[in-house]
Amino acid sequence: MNQTMTKAYSIILLLCLLVHSSCSSNKPANKATTVEIDTDYGKMTFRLYNETPQHRDNFIKLAQDGFYDGLLFHRVINEFMIQGGDPKSKDAAPGQRLGNGDPGYTIPAEIKPDFFHKKGALAAARQGDAQNPEKRSSGSQFYIVQGELLTPGALDSLEMQMNSKRASQINQQIFRQHQAELNKLMKEGLQDSLNIRLAELKELANEQLAKTEPYQISEEKRAIYTTQGGYPSLDGAYTVFGEMIDGFEVLDKIAAVKTDRFNRPEQDLKMTVKILK
Repeated sequence: MNQTMTKAYSIILLLCLLVHSSCSSNKPANKATTVEIDTDYGKMTFRLYNETPQHRDNFIKLAQDGFYDGLLFHRVINEFMIQGGDPKSKDAAPGQRLGNGDPGYTIPAEIKPDFFHKKGALAAARQGDAQNPEKRSSGSQFYIVQGELLTPGALDSLEMQMNSKRASQINQQIFRQHQAELNKLMKEGLQDSLNIRLAELKELANEQLAKTEPYQISEEKRAIYTTQGGYPSLDGAYTVFGEMIDGFEVLDKIAAVKTDRFNRPEQDLKMTVKILK
């Protein structure tokens, strides 16, 4: 009887140790990292998302290495965003056009539907879709969304525009895939055959569009865009990897500075980035 009880206690103790070890190992992974960006206009504080680990870890490493210290917010557009992180901006000559610098690598996209372009969103800059269909992020450049307040009607119009754009893209993709065939029919003067084939491709595009989930702004996002503001047309296209938790007034001040024709502030606006916890 005593041996049985001893074994039972040993098993219970072992289970307790395993549970404690498991809980302890999970804590660091679940704890959010807070970073601070200091400027001449004040400080902005951000929480990095654990759900975008590659962007989080890359930003933390660059900040700890001092990579961002002394770099400029080189692109500022009021009611849109402020952008920085170009290594070429450090000690850049006045009027020099910036925005093409990087640390020599890109980061795979980590686009999550729950993270969107509300005011204060911290997101990764990248090259356009034509050169970058995988939507890979710049290794260092980032932007902070200022945006503007939107009305429900403006959000309705945006939904229609985005769905129309999506339909157009699908049509273009289908017809590009069969361009050689269409050109051959045109060259041979087979107009009837060409018209039939065009109708078939149009139907194929419609079928593909019907299988595609339409662009729709959720009620939760609508509530934020109409009360806090943001820039919803970028949602789903860029990786948002953090959000501002303090310093919104600093963001507004920076967004309002005078800029040149390339959207670079006329007076250099340097940053210092550090990890708080």
